[in-house]
Amino acid sequence: MMRIKSRDAWRELLETSKEQPFLLLKFSMTCASSLSAMKELRALDTELPKYVVIVQMERQVSNAIEKDLGVRHESPQLLILKDGRGLWQATHYKIKKSLLTEAIATYIS
Repeated sequence: MMRIKSRDAWRELLETSKEQPFLLLKFSMTCASSLSAMKELRALDTELPKYVVIVQMERQVSNAIEKDLGVRHESPQLLILKDGRGLWQATHYKIKKSLLTEAIATYIS
């Protein structure tokens, strides 16, 4: 899992989603549901690249994601990105391996 640390890196990554879809986790270091979400994402068997934004350390990146995608910030929050936009999201304890697998099958072909 790779960490996004700057707005420039985020915008570059968003542009690459036009060629390569990816998963993005907005993670809070002080939230138990974030730890659960991280475990579920790590357990997910997928070819899609996985990225993480630690919201306490990269607040500007988190804010840019919210603005660029038009998706209200939550933490934890997992998004599937493709073609420069967010196609699917889940938050808190709805971030489950089984739901992620289903969403990937539905939105990424």
